[in-house]
Amino acid sequence: MRVLIIDDEESIRRTLTVLLEGLGHEVTGVGNGASALKELDKAQFEIAFLDVKLDNENGIELLPDLLRGNVHMDIVVFTAFASIESAVEAMKAGATDYLPKPFTPEQIRQILRKVGKTRQLEGKVANLESRLSSIAPPADHETVEPSMERAFHLAFTVASTPASVLLLGESGTGKSVMARAVHERSAQKDNAFVTISCPSLSGELLESELFGRVKGAYTGATSDSWGKVAVADGGTLFLDEIGELPLEIQPKLLRLLQEREYERVGESKTRRANVRVIAATNRNLETAVKEKQFREDLFYRLNVVPIHIPPLRERPRDLKRMAETYLKFFAAQCGKKLEGISPEAEAALQRHAWPGNLRELRNVIEHAVIFARSNRIEPADLPDKLSQPGTSSAGNSVQVGMRTTLEQVENEHIRRILAQTTTMEEAAQMLGISRATLYERKRKMAN
Repeated sequence: MRVLIIDDEESIRRTLTVLLEGLGHEVTGVGNGASALKELDKAQFEIAFLDVKLDNENGIELLPDLLRGNVHMDIVVFTAFASIESAVEAMKAGATDYLPKPFTPEQIRQILRKVGKTRQLEGKVANLESRLSSIAPPADHETVEPSMERAFHLAFTVASTPASVLLLGESGTGKSVMARAVHERSAQKDNAFVTISCPSLSGELLESELFGRVKGAYTGATSDSWGKVAVADGGTLFLDEIGELPLEIQPKLLRLLQEREYERVGESKTRRANVRVIAATNRNLETAVKEKQFREDLFYRLNVVPIHIPPLRERPRDLKRMAETYLKFFAAQCGKKLEGISPEAEAALQRHAWPGNLRELRNVIEHAVIFARSNRIEPADLPDKLSQPGTSSAGNSVQVGMRTTLEQVENEHIRRILAQTTTMEEAAQMLGISRATLYERKRKMAN
């Protein structure tokens, strides 16, 4: 942890510095409030030790200034003038704990352990909130397909390193599951795993969501916000669909990756964050770089360890296993006793091209479980697009020949996805594009 010591006695600062650095912490010591505020303007600290009686200063009166803009920092107050009244006063002003002088090394270690456990719990809460935001079947890290075995091997190998990871694959292939698998095998596993979807917000709002903001930074910014980077400090930040990140935000992300520094929107104060970044995209970023839609330096910084996740249509043996996993999950949710999938229904699943990959498979199996009329899934229980024998998702597609244009193929694929989904948002997710892009393509197709 980064520790700030605020004490006017040099001997105390020196003793604490030796002790804390010996425990592996990064320590900065200052002798007064003004110096402390300057250090807080330059860096972010996890914990501060503050002497209540500084030279010509009252440490308790300094507490609000120390916490302004640093609400996640724990402050431990100590003094030779210990009293119940001053302890209560310090706690009311925002102190985390109270320690009378003289203190022992073991007391300092106990304080640090307590703060560390609290931060681990905060990270676990953030992880839990991330999981609960999208209740889903349990993650499956098993595979019988060589292409997926290679992907998992790469992911589990790089997990123990601090390297950035770039997950490549079509929409719905399980990139977020792979990202969490990397996090859970990393040194940051006890800290937060924070996800942000790059296409979900416009430029200014996305920057605010990512880096935080101060009140009044823009119209509608009615309060301060720490942002996802601050929440992920010490843990993992997962940037989903990084290819949709606006160009104006890309230099700021590059700075975070290279310097571990950033500023909140509307604030000039430089902050630091130690985050492990995992990014995912369904776009060809090399093409985006050539088309000046993505910064080349950011691409190389993200592309340290690229991992390709193959589409479901290239993993027929995994398809059956994943379908059975989803079947057990949704049967339990619906309170149904289902023994499996009939050979005829399985054949229908294998015929389908799965443009939406695992996300589409999950929806199909959930539909089948809801409408199942016997103790197993039959073709009649599947959505109409799969239930007819001899059909596939390519059944109504354009005939591709020498004169067929790429735009025609893309338009046919978009029409197919629109027919398979009920909302524009769901269709955009399956296609791996923003809703705005889908609306524009649909408008052009109608003309």
